[in-house]
Amino acid sequence: MTGASSFISRLIPSRLPRVCVPVTGSDATDLVDKAEALVRDNTFLEFRLDYLSHPAQALPKIKRFTEYHPQIVAIGTCRRIVSGGKFRGSLATQLEILSKAASAGCQLLDLELQSASKCKPGQLQRLRAKAALIISFHDFRATKNLERTLAKMAAFPADFYKIVGTATTLYDNVTMMKFLEKQSDRHSLIGLCMGEQGIISRVLGVRAGSVFTFGAISPDEKTAPGQVTAQDLRSTYRIEQVDAATRVYGVAGDPVSHSLSPVIMNAALRRENVNGVFLALHAKTLKDLLACVRDIPIHGLSITMPYKQAIVRFLDNTDSHTTKIGACNTVVRAQDGKLYGFNTDSAGVVRPLEQRITLDKSKILVLGAGGAARAAVYGLKERGAEVYILNRTAGPAQKLARSARARMVKRADLKKHTFDVIINATPVGMGNTRESPLHENEIQARYVFDMIYDPVETRLMKFAKARGAQVIPGIEMFVHQAARQFEIWTGKPAPWDDMLRVVTLALQERTARNAAKEQKKK
Repeated sequence: MTGASSFISRLIPSRLPRVCVPVTGSDATDLVDKAEALVRDNTFLEFRLDYLSHPAQALPKIKRFTEYHPQIVAIGTCRRIVSGGKFRGSLATQLEILSKAASAGCQLLDLELQSASKCKPGQLQRLRAKAALIISFHDFRATKNLERTLAKMAAFPADFYKIVGTATTLYDNVTMMKFLEKQSDRHSLIGLCMGEQGIISRVLGVRAGSVFTFGAISPDEKTAPGQVTAQDLRSTYRIEQVDAATRVYGVAGDPVSHSLSPVIMNAALRRENVNGVFLALHAKTLKDLLACVRDIPIHGLSITMPYKQAIVRFLDNTDSHTTKIGACNTVVRAQDGKLYGFNTDSAGVVRPLEQRITLDKSKILVLGAGGAARAAVYGLKERGAEVYILNRTAGPAQKLARSARARMVKRADLKKHTFDVIINATPVGMGNTRESPLHENEIQARYVFDMIYDPVETRLMKFAKARGAQVIPGIEMFVHQAARQFEIWTGKPAPWDDMLRVVTLALQERTARNAAKEQKKK
């Protein structure tokens, strides 16, 4: 090993920031312009030269950039198509570009295993003489054979070995992190899982032994499936503070990508100075989720569709609300590994209503008969409300009405009734403003409370306003039930105002982003 390479490999692993931001561009100028826009907040960049049709043309501009910003660390990458990149040239041309990237100021060079295995020993030595070498491997289908892959990579001397799998289950993250914990004492490793289910490894991999992770420039500029933005990694997930003592919480469901729980909960954890991180866990099966909870371990879970009822039988104990409702939305994992269930959905319904009306003897219509509806019905009955249930299918509604001593109502009879409140506890209207569980002429109520919080104004709410009813947005339920969850998990009072402010802002940003996308399509 040369003196220069030895010096780099000794210093860099301990000094590297935890987040590297890949930079792409349509041409050399665009690439460097993006780097200039990023450099103030991101001192660790990866130049994806393979995204350029003429990579070599960017190198003089990159050289000027690195000379002007001596504080940055840069990786030069020119990944070939056979390894999941975009570069169509020969191996010799790839090596020449990487060598010139080192001369342009890239202190690290990324060379995929497939290319390394075709190099002569002297070619790799010459690269390492110029910069620290990362040998990388990407599996775009699974996370498997990690030990065997590392053994193949270790045959080629390098400063870092980067192994990236694809998470098809949540447990794939556990597999990756156990591998990192076992091998990171022997090698400088970068390890993570791609895909929506791989977020656990992207955030927690750094505490398991990964030297760093990758964060996208923006939600629209990802260089790998499931990549989180660098800003989210730092501000939402506080990745620079994640350590062995960090408690892990999460929202689990299928789907879960739309959830704003990570935004609101991470803001609350930060405000109350709790060493914790809250993740979105896309659990395609309950078995996968429970295995993950025990092996990571996860301290608290927010349970959403479709597992609120199914998870109850796997819990060691539940509070009276959960037992009565038969659905759980909050799980606490005790130190001995036992799982305790709570239901805070009732609080999310009752608290906003109590701020507006007296619930005792009020007449309330609940739409739906699933987990959220059950929580609403039981919570309202406890406060003395007269509850009516309307559901698309009669069977579940009859069962709920009998067990809660509520009444059923047929849709055809709605026009005969006037209610104090109508509550939408169905998913109809979620993610769009085209659908509504009721027609405008079926709404006869003082208040309409839609549990859906995205979009901010559903079609049902528009109908309600047209009928002269006051609307209660789903964001209020979301924040109230989340605040109660936070209190159960941490024992601290929830920063309710902060939580409401953060989630309102996140919804506005999401709405604006979606509107911009629609405008682009036109």
